[in-house]
Formats: sequence, structure tokens, C-alpha cells
Amino acid sequence: MKPMNRSRWRLAAGVCYYRWKRHVQWLLGQKEYARKRQTELLPHIHFQHQSILLRKLQDVEMWMQHNKVTNLRLAAQCLDGIVVQPGETFSYWRLIGKPTRQKGYLDGMLLSHGRVMAGVGGGLCQLSNLLYWMTLHTPLSVTERHRHSYDVFPDANRTQPFGSGATCFYNYLDLQIANRTSRAFQLHVYVTDTHLVGEWRSDMPPTRKYEIVEKEHTMQPSLWGGYERANQLYRHVYALDGEWLQEEWITENRAMMMYEPLLPEAVCRQSGQK
Repeated sequence: MKPMNRSRWRLAAGVCYYRWKRHVQWLLGQKEYARKRQTELLPHIHFQHQSILLRKLQDVEMWMQHNKVTNLRLAAQCLDGIVVQPGETFSYWRLIGKPTRQKGYLDGMLLSHGRVMAGVGGGLCQLSNLLYWMTLHTPLSVTERHRHSYDVFPDANRTQPFGSGATCFYNYLDLQIANRTSRAFQLHVYVTDTHLVGEWRSDMPPTRKYEIVEKEHTMQPSLWGGYERANQLYRHVYALDGEWLQEEWITENRAMMMYEPLLPEAVCRQSGQK
């Protein structure tokens, strides 16, 4: 996983190519994408989760996070109420569209090749992270997800396993979720004064419970001079009465670490994230 330095022009050309390719897939592909929104919520919550909006991160100015909240409100409005019928696929970017200043998006925190920078629409990975984590606790199927290539902040106060998020970049790093069940599912997502909150709801109550388990977690020095982190995620499936049913492999994660693996506790608290 040695870091690759590409020229500015090569990066720009790559972005243009992959964005064009994604538009072609949306137009000519065989998938039926979810489009319908309804204000009336389906009655049964399958999973709910929330993440804090403002968090002190080392070397990240707070104005980026305040702007991120604005960006999350705009994106959440595009997704809230979406109903994914059986056979349909939820596409994160197809529903949100390109974040632009004309739509009200502000400069927020972006991670580019392990570096923190400001960019229009920055911070929307918090929303894709939330959706991915919630989906792992439902019968819905994640059919496209891109892992974070860089592990930027230490683990202090982390409540979820490493690699349990999904990075996003318009429009080719998408998060797509297929409904291969026989029931409709609805996404309810909104922003409070303090948290980003999401729910997957359905017209039928849940019949299973899920637990995400991390295995084979390693932090090792690499040949290129830094450290690499890796793990595998599995899902344990239970009946509602707690009976264990099966274990399902989810994904493998690998990332370049942008900090020393063993940091003083005080530094970890300053840089921590969930």
C-alpha cells in the first residue's frame, strides 16, 4: 500500500473519466434505482444510529465542522423519506446530486490522500458512514462501498470497529444498497442541534438482530516506511430471542496510518473520533 504521488493533471483526468463512467452506468445500467420519497414514516424501526456533529480533532479548525453541519442538513433533506422497494437499489450520489455552492453547500473538511483540506460539500462522509453502519444491521445488501484508504485519527473514544465506515466522493465513490427482501424499507435521516440521526424503517417488524465483529486486526510497519492497519469484519446473525444463527463475512479493510500506532493517551483524547 505504498502511497502513490500522481500529477495534478492526471488526478483531474481520472476524476473526469470516472464521473463520466458513473453517469453512463446510471443511464444505461440494468438497476432500478429508488426515487420515491414519502413523508409518512413506515411503522417499524429496524435500526437507528446517531453520530455527534461537532468534535475536536487535532489540526482541524472548527469552522470546517460548523460548515459540515450545513452540508449534512442539505444532503439529509435529499435522502430523508426515500423508500427502497423490493428489487430497487439506493444510490447515495444519485439522490444527493453534486454538492455545489449554488445549492448552498459550504467548504467543509475533506480528506485527500491522508491530508485534511477544505472543499465544497466537505463532511458528507459522516452521512455515508452512518448509512453504511446502519445497513449492516438490516437485511438490506450493500452492493457498493468504498473503504477509507487512510486512517487519519487515533482510536480514542471510538465505539465502532475500525473500517466500519464508507468513504464517498462525487460521484464515482458511491454507496449503493440493494433491497433483496420482499418488504419495503424507508430511510429516515435528519440533523438535530447536536447529532446526525438515521433510521432504517420497514412496513414489517424485524425478524433478526445483528452484531458486527472485528477479526484479524493488525497494525504493522510497512516497507514504505509508515504503518498499515488491517482487519476483517463479520456479522453475527441472531433470532429475536437471542439464538445465534450464523456468521457472515462482510469485508476486509486496509489503510495507511497517518499517525504513530502508540500515541500518548492525552494526544489520543485530543484527536479521538467515534
